[in-house]
Amino acid sequence: MPEAKVQPRTADICERCPHACSGIFADLSEPARQELTSLLRPMEFESGGTIFREGMPAFGMYILCRGKVKIAKRTRGGHAQILKLLGPGEILGEKTMFDGETYTCYAKTLEPSLVVFIPREGFLLFLRRHPEVALRLLERLSRESKVFGDRLVEITSRSARERVARALLELAQAFGEETPEGWDLGVELPRGELAEMAGVSTETAIRVLSELKERGIVALPGKRIVIVKPDEVRALAHPFRTFLRENPA
Repeated sequence: MPEAKVQPRTADICERCPHACSGIFADLSEPARQELTSLLRPMEFESGGTIFREGMPAFGMYILCRGKVKIAKRTRGGHAQILKLLGPGEILGEKTMFDGETYTCYAKTLEPSLVVFIPREGFLLFLRRHPEVALRLLERLSRESKVFGDRLVEITSRSARERVARALLELAQAFGEETPEGWDLGVELPRGELAEMAGVSTETAIRVLSELKERGIVALPGKRIVIVKPDEVRALAHPFRTFLRENPA
C-alpha cells in the first residue's frame, strides 16, 4: 500500500460526490451503497504522489474522488508513456482486480488528490451480491481495450505533429475550460509530461509546441497551454473515435 494520509468520514465523501464513479456504481440501493462505503479507505496524496507502482502487488483498486492522476508505463529505455489521465469519479487499478497479480503500470497524481482504496477480496464479494456492478465494470474494461487499440495504431502510424495535437485535444476535452484567451487545458503540464502522452521525445514536443505557437494556434503562458485555434488543432489531430479518458466531462 502507498504511503498517504488516511482520511475519516468515508460516508460523507460519498454522499457529497456527484460522479457515481464513472457510472459503475450508479443507481445502487441504499443498503448496497452503505455496503460499498464500508469497504472504502480514503487516502490523500500531494502533487506528484505515487498511488501504486509497476510490479507492486495488487491488493485492490482505487477511485479518484478529487484531483488529477496519470497512468503511465516505463519502457525498457527508461522513458515513460502516459496511457491515460483520470479526473474525479474515475477508477484505477481495476484491471488487476480479478487476476490478483501485480500492477503493470504506475499511477501518479498531477495535483493534490483524494482517492479511496477498495480491497480486492471485499470488492469481489460485493460484486457477487451485485452482478449489475460487475457487468458495468466489464463494459468499462471492454471499452478501454478499444481505446488502447486505437492508441497502438496512433503510436505506430501518426506523425509527431499529429500525436502532439491529439494529446492537446484530449487534454482540452478532458480537463479544459473556455477562457478569453482560448481553450485552457486546465492543468500545468511540463513539456516532458506532454511528450509522454504523445509518445514522442521531450525535444520533439517542445519543437512542435513552438511551431504551433509561431502559427498562432496555441499560447504558452508559463507551464500552461492554451489552445487559441481549436479547429486547427482538430484538423491536425485527425482524432480517432475514442478518448484518452474513459469518462470525459
